[in-house]
Amino acid sequence: MTNPKKILIIIQRSNGDVFLSASLINRLSEYYNSLQIDLLVNDDTIEVAKLLPNINHIHTFSYNKKKSNRLKQERSLISAIYKKYDLSISLTASDRSVFYAFLSGKKSISAIDQDSQKAWWKKIILNSYYYFDVSKHILLNNLEPLNLLHINHDNVHDPIFYSLKATDSIKKKLAKKNISNFLIFHPSAQYQYKIYPRFLRDQLLTKLNSLGLPILITGTKNKIDLAISKEIPSLSNIYNLIGETTLEEYFALSDLALAYVGMDTLNMHIAASQNKRIFTIFGPTNLKMWSPWSNDLKASASLNKPIQNYGEITIFQSNLPCVACGNAGCNNLQGRSECLHVIDPNKIFNEVKNWYLNVRL
Repeated sequence: MTNPKKILIIIQRSNGDVFLSASLINRLSEYYNSLQIDLLVNDDTIEVAKLLPNINHIHTFSYNKKKSNRLKQERSLISAIYKKYDLSISLTASDRSVFYAFLSGKKSISAIDQDSQKAWWKKIILNSYYYFDVSKHILLNNLEPLNLLHINHDNVHDPIFYSLKATDSIKKKLAKKNISNFLIFHPSAQYQYKIYPRFLRDQLLTKLNSLGLPILITGTKNKIDLAISKEIPSLSNIYNLIGETTLEEYFALSDLALAYVGMDTLNMHIAASQNKRIFTIFGPTNLKMWSPWSNDLKASASLNKPIQNYGEITIFQSNLPCVACGNAGCNNLQGRSECLHVIDPNKIFNEVKNWYLNVRL
């Protein structure tokens, strides 16, 4: 196609999906001259979207509105995007996202379902499409539009750059606490079913405290994180920073950390993009799709194992035969994930301790 001047990228999923679109956005910006890129994201991912590079404008959609307000929202959004773009790219295979791609772009590309009964009409209305592959890492899925556009790329997860102001702010906060070298421990996730249970987390934190290294507990001001904040044990080397940093400041904090220890969530992907040492705890999440991406190896985890290492990444999983089911908890209703309740904190600590002893030598 001729060089587009305006592109809309549609990402109607989670924070991780939005964050892992940075490489696609950068490659498009590098390849096309004088390009304007807009985004369409869910409103609960707007803070991540604001930090993406080379973005002109962000449209949002809210699933939380009442039905009557949602129809009004739909009309307003369609009016704002209808045929306003030379090219639209949807990284989401949902019906709504594909429809927005069709309506907004003179040319349209989208991920589609592998199920032909769901996808037949999408093949008709789109100019190009690719199959969303749950056995392939989300980064590679997100880079597929570049292949359709015949744009060369390497499979690298680009970091997001943050302001000098964010760095200065974090350095001042650390200086007040007399902290230089430290680990990040991130205990939370977007959903409760992905969180390591408190009784095991407390055991792990007690052991990490024995390293004599500052452990910074991170999180936002959301309901889940603030509830965890009240549960953090009072220990000599534990510093509870939950709710004390903006997202941009967290990027700066992560970049200064020696390593990341915590759950499989956005913060883990931030650490991976910064090529940090990672120790992460996985429950039911699809490992092939969502494990930390290693830029050095240009690869992610492909097998389920109780402990596995690749590059600078260590992943801990249960050895239950159902792992990793990919469900939202054992009942698939965001309830308890039994697999997280049987991951031994001693094994996590031993891996962290052995790494740290080698770093100190």
